[in-house]
Amino acid sequence: MPQENSWRTHLSLVLLTLVYVFSFIDRQVLAILIEPIKREFGASDTQMGLLSGLAFGLLYAALGVPVGRLADRRSRRNIVALCCSLWSLATMACGMATQFWQLLLARMSVAVGEAGGMAPSISIVSDLYPKHRRSMAISLFMMGPHFGALLGLALGGWIAQHYGWRATFLWFGAPGVVLGLLVWLLVREPHRQGVAASSAPSAEPMLRQVWRLLAMPAFRYLALACGIAGVAGYGYGVWSPSFLVRSHGLDIAQAGLLYGGASGLGAIAGAIFCGWLCDWLVQRDMRWQLGLPLAGVALSLPLALGFFLWPAGGHWSVGGLQIPHALAFALGFAFFASWWPPLSYSAVSHMVDPAERSVAAALLNFFITLFGVGAGPLVTGALSDWLTPLYGAEALRHALLGAVSLLTLTLVFMALAIEPYRQQLRRLGAAAPALS
Repeated sequence: MPQENSWRTHLSLVLLTLVYVFSFIDRQVLAILIEPIKREFGASDTQMGLLSGLAFGLLYAALGVPVGRLADRRSRRNIVALCCSLWSLATMACGMATQFWQLLLARMSVAVGEAGGMAPSISIVSDLYPKHRRSMAISLFMMGPHFGALLGLALGGWIAQHYGWRATFLWFGAPGVVLGLLVWLLVREPHRQGVAASSAPSAEPMLRQVWRLLAMPAFRYLALACGIAGVAGYGYGVWSPSFLVRSHGLDIAQAGLLYGGASGLGAIAGAIFCGWLCDWLVQRDMRWQLGLPLAGVALSLPLALGFFLWPAGGHWSVGGLQIPHALAFALGFAFFASWWPPLSYSAVSHMVDPAERSVAAALLNFFITLFGVGAGPLVTGALSDWLTPLYGAEALRHALLGAVSLLTLTLVFMALAIEPYRQQLRRLGAAAPALS
């Protein structure tokens, strides 16, 4: 059985979540800095898509699985602590760049560090809590990106407005160095719990292990679903602040505060709700582990379309702020779109042996990162440039409509994964009686 949950268990979850918060701040803050960086360096939307997406995503995706494999054999706590310090220093280096190529190299260095953060953390959290509480624990951990978006966009826009975009990178990079030290000092490496917990890590070659995981229909369909959702999600997340600046006339501080607030608060509420609901539903039928994220994607898609199709002009006045009506759709989208990431990672933790959870989480993250972080912002930016002769200032609006429409493919692949997932759990002897 997993160790008894104590204050040390919950402190470890809090610290790992904070690490994920700052990793996503360091990753996402570029979204609110696109416009001033673009002006200073004379860059195109395609170049900014490369900077915010592909330059980060390729290295992050390539290194994630090897680091995940290392974490299945070595101290996960030490890997997270070291990588947190490394990517935080690289974020500070972004603020010191004086040429576009220097900023590009610094962003690539951020990716090298962040490749060792998420997958080992997911593995630790999975071992800190028993199976019947795991979806909720992972959902709490996965609120990191939502808090990161809230702080990175809202506070980042304010810092950039008053002190310049370079100061934003410096302010957000420095705390991560301290946080890495706290993880090393205070997070306890848990025993690897679950099915066959006493088994040693597999000695099979890494590529063969990856191929074996991808040969599982449930994993393969889920990975494709999440990868495509990543294209839509990261294209949406990186370019939406610029959309509010270009199509709704906001400045970067307003766009960061309003979009970050709506998206962050909606996603935090959605992550808590879906974690609680999933833990309750899977006691009756484990298929809800994938059925619930499928429902979230289905509900989020029309809200995303509403956000980009709603015309500019209408707004609410709150405390001197002009809040575009379209942000109500962004709030709803964030609530439902926050369901699929934590529940998908939790599903992966159930369908593999605990000795390879880090590799499995890293492999799922590979798809999300390579397709999402790597392609999402770049494809959206390139599509915006391509549509500019036709739509002018509204080209980004149409590019984003195309990006979020890809969620229809996510629905197809996630639906295909449900029955193989049930069969995989039966093979592992972990399915609930309700499945019989």
